[in-house]
Amino acid sequence: MTDAPMFEMRGIAKAFPGVQALSDVSFAARSGEVHALVGENGAGKSTLMRILSGVYKPDAGGMTLDGRPFAPSHPLEARSAGIAVIWQEFSLLPDRTVAENLHLGREPVRGWRLDRRAMREGARAALAVFGEGHGIAPELPVRDLSVAQQQMVEIARALAYGARVLVMDEPTAALDEAECERLFTVVDGLRARGTAVVYITHRMGEIARLATRVTVLKDGRVSAALSHVPPAGEVIAAMVGRDLGQFFPPPAAPGEIGPPVLSVRHAGNAQLRGISFDLRAGEITGFAGIQGAGRTALAMALFGVDPFTVGEVTLSGVFARFASPREAVRAGLVLLPGHRKAQGLMLMQSVRDNGLVSPRAFAPLAGNPSRPPAVDTTGIEELFRALDLRAGDLDAPVRTLSGGNQQKVIVARWLAMTPRVLVFVEPTRGIDVNAKASIYTIMRDLARRGSAVMVVSSDLPEVMGVSDRILVMREGRLVGETARGASEAEVMALATGHAEEVAV
Repeated sequence: MTDAPMFEMRGIAKAFPGVQALSDVSFAARSGEVHALVGENGAGKSTLMRILSGVYKPDAGGMTLDGRPFAPSHPLEARSAGIAVIWQEFSLLPDRTVAENLHLGREPVRGWRLDRRAMREGARAALAVFGEGHGIAPELPVRDLSVAQQQMVEIARALAYGARVLVMDEPTAALDEAECERLFTVVDGLRARGTAVVYITHRMGEIARLATRVTVLKDGRVSAALSHVPPAGEVIAAMVGRDLGQFFPPPAAPGEIGPPVLSVRHAGNAQLRGISFDLRAGEITGFAGIQGAGRTALAMALFGVDPFTVGEVTLSGVFARFASPREAVRAGLVLLPGHRKAQGLMLMQSVRDNGLVSPRAFAPLAGNPSRPPAVDTTGIEELFRALDLRAGDLDAPVRTLSGGNQQKVIVARWLAMTPRVLVFVEPTRGIDVNAKASIYTIMRDLARRGSAVMVVSSDLPEVMGVSDRILVMREGRLVGETARGASEAEVMALATGHAEEVAV
């Protein structure tokens, strides 16, 4: 890594109608470094990177690349100069093959025909940066790849175009633990070969793992420019403008935890075996484990997506081995999915309509995409206010909201039904730090109202911070239990089989 920046942005300002997105922002990255760019949703991170990549022109300030003035008038110009951005929404063509995507716009020809053999060989060479075992065949359609593999294709395409600066926007938002580790190894390799990596993330652990320095944006300005990687608390304070020493709400007091609401005994299906546990009123129960341990499978079984085939499940003493999500919701067990955009929201419909999707409201909505006038929306609007939903217009499409506010819409939907059990799967995936704290507070409030709350998350510090107790899974079984305050080492020892199994 050299001291001279590969690119530098100084005094950047950008305004849109009614919004000053950036004010006097300076940012740079050197060859062979990972510079973390962090901030809440709306802090200006994406706008700054769109200026770097030629999507927007700055209103003030300037840029240099390799010490020379740099002012791209179009994204193609920035790409030709070596600037590549991998956004959360990939730009791959799903019906084209990997090889076709990697050569898009620069296809090799032989005579008057595409040289598909050369494309396949070129794809293999481009993918070699990931080593063995990535499982990406050049002739596969992109739609058949996992999210992690599609991300690798995006990276390979950027490098094939000669990218020297690679911007990665929330690259792990939809990845599991194993896929994250593979990505981290790739980023390490990019840094070693001299690529300047700008890494945008909300996850403090990734900053500690990858970054060499950190810049924090808040309200369109630089609130901290750190030449080292500080403790997470310092980064969080710079992001939100206040000390989040009490990032997680206090645990339940002993008198707040009631009797079991949901009881599972010796239950199983194709992925789960011998599952027995209770979810108690007033308590947040976290589920930990490594990838493939069965946490999400357990949530899906409870919700009737992939039902239990053996065992006994009772909800408030009534048989509750649900055969479908509809049965679960009617009985008072609801689930907030890990992929809210794909599984929990109707993105093109309004914020208000998404809040109304419940068994009581679903029937009139099913035959008409617009909200029927007869539906009373007073209750859902009150819940939106109670949850501090930040939405300027409840009739705007829900896709226009930030990730944290989209999550609140789903919470409000289920709260309208007064659920007895709420299952949160990856509750804060892809949302900023301040929104995370808000979601944790909502969970605690729900528990204090008497609901039983179950949390499934791949973020171990999150599970440990929000839960009153933690159940640990491994290979489709529950293998242990720890109380709040246990160390990460204790939880991981159970999760990996390096501790004596404890009966649950």
